[in-house]
Amino acid sequence: TRFDISVERIVIKYNYSGNHNILLGKHHTPVNYWNDTYHHGRVFFPTIFRPLMFAVAFVPLHTTGIRLQGQNLGKLKFGYELVAGNGIGSNDFTLFNNSKSLTAAVHFRPIENLRIGASYYYDEIPKGSILHHNGKVMKRDIKQQLVSGSVAYFGKRFELLAETTFGTNQNDSTGTPQSNGTYVYGGVRVLKKLVPYFKVDLLNIADGDLYNGGHGQQSALFGLRYEINYLAVVKLEFETMETHTIRTNGLNFQFAVGF
Repeated sequence: TRFDISVERIVIKYNYSGNHNILLGKHHTPVNYWNDTYHHGRVFFPTIFRPLMFAVAFVPLHTTGIRLQGQNLGKLKFGYELVAGNGIGSNDFTLFNNSKSLTAAVHFRPIENLRIGASYYYDEIPKGSILHHNGKVMKRDIKQQLVSGSVAYFGKRFELLAETTFGTNQNDSTGTPQSNGTYVYGGVRVLKKLVPYFKVDLLNIADGDLYNGGHGQQSALFGLRYEINYLAVVKLEFETMETHTIRTNGLNFQFAVGF
């Protein structure tokens, strides 16, 4: 039996001027709304599981390094995130390359409950790196770029979250294959604590994508969420998923609590 220790997040934050901060430590990479907002808190997820792009680590979940942050700036409540840190090819204990990953993200809130954002991510993953999310050993040097966009609206009655990420994993063997992931979530609060919702999810993996590998996936689900209180929620979903040539249907239930 083997046990591994993984630090999910540990951050030291210094507020140096107004709404501007410097953060040092292991961060949830601010590549899009879901990863930077919900983290691992399933009680806060609008659905039971993360979208497909997170389940297979299509986007980088963590970055260990330095982060410059600004929040709620000006009338549009503008925000920015600039992150430099260890890339995907490194883990909590091993640094495989000296180059650093770079993340630049911006967002603004033109009206209450609406957030529009975009981000860019760059990383160099050297040959021999062991990807911590699946144990895969990289057989080629890869230069990864991700461009993401998101729209999130969570009002008193209606909920909408749509995100897309385009990724390239350039290498000297298969060139520059381009993959992408997109999902759309929508919900309507019919009662004070009851929200019926849906999610459509697509993950397209290009041929020759040595980082992601495998085939794309797609899914669609309908669900009900009952919010007992802000730290306890019950969810029930019916989901149909297609992976390559296999289609499965499933009924999922979750009772999530927070501490």
